[in-house]
Amino acid sequence: MNGTEVLRIVDAIHRDKSIEKEIVFTGIEAAILSAARKHYGEECEIAVHIDRKTGEVSAEIDQTPLDSDELGQLLGRIAAQTAKQVMIQKIREAERDSVYDEYLELRSHLVNGVVTRSDHGVTSVNLGKIEAILPKSEQIPGESHRVGDRVRAVVLDVRKAGSRVKVVMSRTHPDLVRRLFEVEIPEVSDRVIEVRSLAREAGYRSKVAVSCYDTNIDAVGACVGVRGSRIKTIVDELDGERIDIVRWNDSLQVLIPNAMQPAEVEDVILCPMLGRVIVLVRDDQLSLAIGKKGQNVRLASKLVGWDIEVMTQDELDEQLERSVAAFGQIQGITDDLAESLVSQGFFSFDDLSVIEPDHLQELSGYTAEECDRIVEQAETEAEREEHETERRKMLEREARRVEKEAAALDAMTGTSLPEETAQAAPQAENESKPEVADTEVKEEAQPEAEAEVATGEVAASVNSTEEKAAIQASADHVAANGASQSDAPKDDVVADSGAEDQQDELQPESES
Repeated sequence: MNGTEVLRIVDAIHRDKSIEKEIVFTGIEAAILSAARKHYGEECEIAVHIDRKTGEVSAEIDQTPLDSDELGQLLGRIAAQTAKQVMIQKIREAERDSVYDEYLELRSHLVNGVVTRSDHGVTSVNLGKIEAILPKSEQIPGESHRVGDRVRAVVLDVRKAGSRVKVVMSRTHPDLVRRLFEVEIPEVSDRVIEVRSLAREAGYRSKVAVSCYDTNIDAVGACVGVRGSRIKTIVDELDGERIDIVRWNDSLQVLIPNAMQPAEVEDVILCPMLGRVIVLVRDDQLSLAIGKKGQNVRLASKLVGWDIEVMTQDELDEQLERSVAAFGQIQGITDDLAESLVSQGFFSFDDLSVIEPDHLQELSGYTAEECDRIVEQAETEAEREEHETERRKMLEREARRVEKEAAALDAMTGTSLPEETAQAAPQAENESKPEVADTEVKEEAQPEAEAEVATGEVAASVNSTEEKAAIQASADHVAANGASQSDAPKDDVVADSGAEDQQDELQPESES
């Protein structure tokens, strides 16, 4: 192997694989070194060097240089095969490192690819040099990808996996919206309009706050485009996701009402000690400000970086009264101090337990020991409220479980207890009414017998002991009423029979 051939091989690998020449030279030296150790043994001290300019190979065995003939024998068929395997391995590692560095720089950037396959929700996308994956968790809810579809996503993660590079893509990351704005809106890509903040719930809604350095340009209008042409392209790429574009302002008093759109805000109360903002709205704007499942206020909180609590004026007044009364129960807190704490946004014992001692000293004028005692009492009350809340939730879960078991029991029996009792009672009452005859009194016991039959029929359709007892009591009551009704006709029948006997006794005398 002459120097010219070595230089030609190094240059070809450098151009085809985009690998640095120094890495290729190092790989060839390692391959020759491996072949020499296989030929001379591991115990020998071997050194191999390739001239970077001429490509000439030189080797030393125990500090003794090898001549060209011995070097040629060293690079024979078997040694050349070993050297080839080592070179291939080194080249693959170098190629992997090159691809890794390239896509590591593209992290959070937008890339395009073609879907090659989809297996159990995991989509494989061909990016050209490598094949990336788009997990199910990083796909927009409800969307599906077929083989051959083009996909745009951001690079979420890049890591080495053996001799390969694993690239994970995402279509749910907020940076996807940011990159789409840069692609579809020239003013954003030229940095004339800047995306100051972004909050997103993939597949449902996003809020984007933009600002412009040129006062002659409307930042919101430029992002929307003529008749919504620009924003429509982004919405279509995101599978119909709703995007709210708001105007950024450094003042929270202006930014928060913008972030709460489309709801109208009446007042904004800042609580800097807790990083909380109280937004007051009218009653008819409350549901619109909160949004579906709290989505609007949640995205607005992410957009401005503050916790937003939406209230009406009446709710705020009630909360203030409850908080002042609750804080008054803590030893050492006066009414004035309680009102001062509430005015700073401390509404619960949990809020009071995390107050900074310096702030409490500033508000109250107490010593550090007194402030510590107040905070300890607040922590105790907060834990008690937490235990009560957990207990209440446990009782609610138990009540729901009992309701489900009762519903399952009703489904098994076919009908519920009140319906069976209501149907059985009139039936037993109708069957227990005696038929009064002029000459027969033997139907006296008929209501009791019929009531027992009705009780047996209803009890056969009820499984539980309590249901049987309830139906038995109802049937006994009906039987008692039937018996009392049968006593009156009995007396009438006896009286009629006595009258007939008297007429029979008197009739012979009249004839005689």
